[in-house]
Amino acid sequence: MELVGEEIDYTFVIQKVLVLLFCVGLSWKMIIYMCNLLNIEKDPIRVLITGAAGNIGYAIVPMIARGMMLGPDQPMILHLLDIEPASSSLEAVKMELQDSAFPLLKGVIATTDVVEACKDVNIAIMMGGFPRIAGMERKDVMLKNVVIYKAQASALERYASEDCKVLIVANPANTNALILKEFAPSIPEENITCLTRLDHNRALAQLADKLSVPVSSVKNVIVWGNHSSTQYPDTNHATVSTKSGDRLVKELVTDHNWLKKEFITEVQQRGAAVLRARKQSSALSAASAACDHIRDWFLGTPKGTWVSMGVCSDGSYGIPPGLVYSFPVICEKGSWKIVQGLNIDAFSREKMDDSARELAEEKDLAYSCLNA
Repeated sequence: MELVGEEIDYTFVIQKVLVLLFCVGLSWKMIIYMCNLLNIEKDPIRVLITGAAGNIGYAIVPMIARGMMLGPDQPMILHLLDIEPASSSLEAVKMELQDSAFPLLKGVIATTDVVEACKDVNIAIMMGGFPRIAGMERKDVMLKNVVIYKAQASALERYASEDCKVLIVANPANTNALILKEFAPSIPEENITCLTRLDHNRALAQLADKLSVPVSSVKNVIVWGNHSSTQYPDTNHATVSTKSGDRLVKELVTDHNWLKKEFITEVQQRGAAVLRARKQSSALSAASAACDHIRDWFLGTPKGTWVSMGVCSDGSYGIPPGLVYSFPVICEKGSWKIVQGLNIDAFSREKMDDSARELAEEKDLAYSCLNA
């Protein structure tokens, strides 16, 4: 057939391509649909919990096993690590997990061997650490934690999954994360975070109580800085869902003096208040916050909502690069991103800088301990 000189009908070609793409897309949807019908199970995620025999460990393991952290269709294998004197309690935690018959729980490894605990883990929740006790200097506490986190970081570096994501809960959380980053250089720094979600949740709860609204209607508070008494719970951008739409908290709370004084102090000192009332540190709320942190990191934050996470500073908002500092972040597909472009007033600037200075001092102290 003679084709020379004939023009190509591009409209016809485009139509054919679109039909082909439609068929491919439809076929892919059918494959997904059939897989769902067959109920093909996801591969289990291995989750390390250090200090697992402690109060927070005891609170968090059933939450994870029930699917509160990774979702209702994600199986997991729990790796529980604690020190030798806690081995009996650790074994008891394992037995209780087995006795609970959680459908998503595909295995439990309870060990005092850090290498065995870190083998192939995808998530590490680090709750084990040396607490400050009466009469101890800050440097003494830091030196103890440097030893602990050096050993655990080295094991994660060698034995954990390449994509391992780490959450530091044990205090001083920000600086413990810095120590771990130092001794696990192959773990991307964006995969090392610390917990300030507990402070974030406390701030949400205080605002909800003040306004007599459900806590679920309050969003976008920010906890800046260190997980310490210098943290800054910021309400300038927080909103409340109302029948007429989202409204700024500072428009609804007419007592701005409360927002700048009592509210901030209440959030900063809430842990101490729980300790006085319970005679033990926060456990249930800390465990819940850790689940929230990992869930949003893995599954994503709701559209239009940010959360507070302690992450390695990139210089955003004038915070020195390298500090592990709490920022507002949004999460998507297993990654976080610092929210940019927020207005910072003079009051906030001072509070943020105060916490950054404290973290810089802790960093210097930690590095002096590394060289000791």
